[in-house]
Amino acid sequence: MKRKRINLPLVYAPAIVVSAAMLAALALAQNTSVKTNTKILYHNGGVMTGSSNVYLIWYGNWSSGRPGNNSGTQGILTDLVSSLGGSPYFLINTTYPDLNGMSPSGSLLYAGSTGDMYSRGLALTESDIQGIIDDKINAGALPLDPLGIYFVIASSDVTDIHPDGTSFCYPPLSAPRHGTFVTTGPTYGGQLVKYAFIGNPMRCPSSTGPQFNGGAFQSPNGDFAADVMASTIAHLISVVITDPVGNAWFDRYGLENAAKCQGTFGQTYTTANGAQANIHLGQRDYLIQQNWVNVKPKGYCGLSLPRQ
Repeated sequence: MKRKRINLPLVYAPAIVVSAAMLAALALAQNTSVKTNTKILYHNGGVMTGSSNVYLIWYGNWSSGRPGNNSGTQGILTDLVSSLGGSPYFLINTTYPDLNGMSPSGSLLYAGSTGDMYSRGLALTESDIQGIIDDKINAGALPLDPLGIYFVIASSDVTDIHPDGTSFCYPPLSAPRHGTFVTTGPTYGGQLVKYAFIGNPMRCPSSTGPQFNGGAFQSPNGDFAADVMASTIAHLISVVITDPVGNAWFDRYGLENAAKCQGTFGQTYTTANGAQANIHLGQRDYLIQQNWVNVKPKGYCGLSLPRQ
């Protein structure tokens, strides 16, 4: 029997081409192998057990309406923090016990936020970032919380200055960073605070978001900056919980659990808006970097623990 040839409408062709290009960009952005092919090691330090609380400080101008500097971006990241705890992804961190065999619980709570309109200017040193948090605690805008992780999230006109003079935009892209400091002031002085800094991807989109081709391709929530920062936040929360003061879990090269998987995303799926994602949390899809699953013999990058 003669087969009838069917001509597809031309309108479908661009969608197929764009989808293929998106997958190619994602493949290029991903590392095909982990940062090191060695197991992660324990160095006898403490981890954050029990439930951890996340506080967000929106530094700069977040009411400008500009892409990546608006309430929509804030809402996407707040939703991520609110839904990350207890997820299969976040339970990976329960495989990192301390010296007494106590492990992170896998529980995480969004505990509140506040704003800061450039109290330390447009270029933030490490001491500036610490000072922003210290000021908010001493002013009562945020509580002093021993179970807390404090994030300073910058608008796109703000950059940071590393001790070596580079910034989060500097190629090759610096790994997301976290740290601790001791609070000052008559009321809250002398307490250890755990914190992290998030630079805004709109400042340097091509280097910060290669998985979305610098914003040229659709991202899961239609907000390039939020979708890039979501992956960075997941990374930083994981390393703070498993290595809060730098003496717990990291490999022989100094790479912490999520740092061993930076830039890798694993298997993805296509969202309703045509973007690539790999995890559904709450009511949203995200493209979140993998985390290091600490199982024998060496571990591997993944999005959840292995099935029992």
